[in-house]
Amino acid sequence: MKPKKESTTTAVRNKYTSQFKEQALERADKDGVPKVAQDLGLAESLVYSWRAKRRQTGQPFEDQKLQQAEMARLKGTRLEEEVAFLKKAAAYFAKLPKSTAWMQEVRLNGWRR
Repeated sequence: MKPKKESTTTAVRNKYTSQFKEQALERADKDGVPKVAQDLGLAESLVYSWRAKRRQTGQPFEDQKLQQAEMARLKGTRLEEEVAFLKKAAAYFAKLPKSTAWMQEVRLNGWRR
């Protein structure tokens, strides 16, 4: 029985700029996806996925990137506001007396209505 050979190659993921994607899609509209993909050394499925994403959003890739960055910034701002609110609420509840009359009654008698 022969030992299995371990694969030492790792897949490299290329990142393409939004400008490159737009230019590739413009060429694909003129010359066709298979030719453009072959010329640029890309998989056809990659060009098709870029096209589908552009059609789905209706925006160029550059605008999509700007919108994603703005959404991330707003999300961070909202999280900061929520954390500040929770800190204030925790401080408020920490100041309340630990044992109030109703809590003692619940402990002694249980929850009854």
